[in-house]
Amino acid sequence: MNYPFDTSLPKIWSSWYAFARGKNKTPELEEFTFHLESNLSKLQKEINAGIYRHGEYRTFTVFENKKREICVATIRDRVVHRLLYDYLVNIYDKTFIFDAWSCRKNKGLLGCILRAQDFLHKSPHSFVWRADIKKFFDNVDRDILSNILKRKVTDERALPLLSEAIELAAGRLSLDWPGQKGLPIGNLTSQILANVYLNEFDFYVKHTLEIKKYLRYGDDFMFVESDLGILKVKQELAIKFLKNCLKLEINLKNNIVIGAQKGIHFLGVEIYPNGRKLSERNWQRVLGKLNHENYSSYWGIAQQHCDLKKQKYLEWEINKLA
Repeated sequence: MNYPFDTSLPKIWSSWYAFARGKNKTPELEEFTFHLESNLSKLQKEINAGIYRHGEYRTFTVFENKKREICVATIRDRVVHRLLYDYLVNIYDKTFIFDAWSCRKNKGLLGCILRAQDFLHKSPHSFVWRADIKKFFDNVDRDILSNILKRKVTDERALPLLSEAIELAAGRLSLDWPGQKGLPIGNLTSQILANVYLNEFDFYVKHTLEIKKYLRYGDDFMFVESDLGILKVKQELAIKFLKNCLKLEINLKNNIVIGAQKGIHFLGVEIYPNGRKLSERNWQRVLGKLNHENYSSYWGIAQQHCDLKKQKYLEWEINKLA
């Protein structure tokens, strides 16, 4: 099926509005907005003429759970990322399995956690394999990603633009990204491209290994099987597929097989067949980061994942902010 890539001026404006919605005002944003019409017109002409070039990234490091280098593109480039994101979502989202939960409309973290608990609740005497992928974004193979994209992305303007949009700050890449690995963490396109890449694994798990209770959020995933021996065989096959077909490795620290009744740590929550609770580390993070701007979000987390004692304690801490 052919998916035309809309690079008209109205579409560029639409991408701008989608990008700008809810953004905090910054000097860069205010300057871009001051010359908005000419900036977007110039951007559209460059894209259609094939002369658009992605600017350098601004990078910084965060240390939440693990060290991550975040790449932030310029505003004009982020408008392009939004344009590409919408294009790729239109092509790929309907091809994803139901239980791919990250960065998708009407899905999300809470939905994935509830689904995981539902799996354990319905199969309390089963066994769970919980794992994630070692440095996933650093190890996405661009040759493999390029070949995956070319199956469906047929518009001759889209692939060169994708090449520009996902290049690392370290240097410019060619169309086929030879010998390169990694996606910049922080790009909107990286989120959809991660799902496109791991969709290969999802289909292998669902249709070849025939795991009925499988779900994935980002590069975190879990299998639920009633037979421990069968689970271990399928675990080994899945690891081989990731290594041989996607050049990815399992994070050995989080490569865990456990009985469902004992509970499983997944996505920052301790999940059991008949309940769940926020992990102690994440509970301490909530208390440490609590402020006037985020207390309503953290209160929602407490209501979903904490017992009454912790809810009352958090309510007391919130009242102290007044």
